[in-house]
Amino acid sequence: MIKTDLLHKGILFTNIKPEHTSALEELQYIVFPNLAEEEILHAEHYLKHLEIFPEGQLVSLDKNKVVGGTTTMRYNFDLENPVQHTFNETVAGGWLTNHDPNGEWLYGIDVSVHPDYRGRGIAKEFYRIRSIIAKELGCKGQLTVGMLNGYINYKDKMNIDEYYIKVKGHEIFDPTVSVQEKIGFEIKGLMKDYLNDPTCGNAGAVIVMY
Repeated sequence: MIKTDLLHKGILFTNIKPEHTSALEELQYIVFPNLAEEEILHAEHYLKHLEIFPEGQLVSLDKNKVVGGTTTMRYNFDLENPVQHTFNETVAGGWLTNHDPNGEWLYGIDVSVHPDYRGRGIAKEFYRIRSIIAKELGCKGQLTVGMLNGYINYKDKMNIDEYYIKVKGHEIFDPTVSVQEKIGFEIKGLMKDYLNDPTCGNAGAVIVMY
């Protein structure tokens, strides 16, 4: 198992342990208030993740307080011939049983940072550590579907396809995907009907970091 214990600006980044799972569930509701209940990760899901792929599960701690987390798995995905999939399908209803021990990508399921701790580089550090894990596992890199959270401000002006094109063309700055692009992700495509969240028009951008 890849062991990750890194201190960044007073915040400890380490592998999730069973005692963190209830706090991580609480954090899901805080960070993703508009997400459908069936797409929220619960404590029992996190425990299953630790059975399946412990090295891909990370938490950030301020002393003993859980202030962030990220869930990953290994997955095969053809960027040239992408197959439509939903969040729930990918994570097998939250249980992560679609994890492939030989998957070519480290697939990022989510990144959660408590609102009180945003602006301190926690999400960026999660992505950096995920790149280290991907490299050590021999993956091509990390892949995720970034939520197009800024669409809520444009939903009466354009459809999600138009919004995606403008974000990719840097005509619109999206508070999630554009930030992910700034730290090294490349935008590869649009995944419509990915999840049930009107904030992002139920869609996300397929993004990769090599």
